[in-house]
Amino acid sequence: MSLQIYAGNLSYGMADESLKTLFEKFGEVSSAKIIRHQDTGRSKGFGFVEMPNDEEAEKAIQGLDGSEVDGRNIRVNRARPKRNE
Repeated sequence: MSLQIYAGNLSYGMADESLKTLFEKFGEVSSAKIIRHQDTGRSKGFGFVEMPNDEEAEKAIQGLDGSEVDGRNIRVNRARPKRNE
């Protein structure tokens, strides 16, 4: 089972590919997706990354949380399951 990681406070100019590259420094990335506004297509400033190896995923969280990327201090942690409201 792969680990879902939340990445927040991202630069609005960041693309899926850049997000993937950022996490690949720590290991294999199965997917990386920036979340965008449905109407405008603009980035919401956060995304999700999936890594198949839990150990590598934990290293990525430790290594990237609070680090500066594109002039912003990003937040990285385990993604919480989506709640139905």
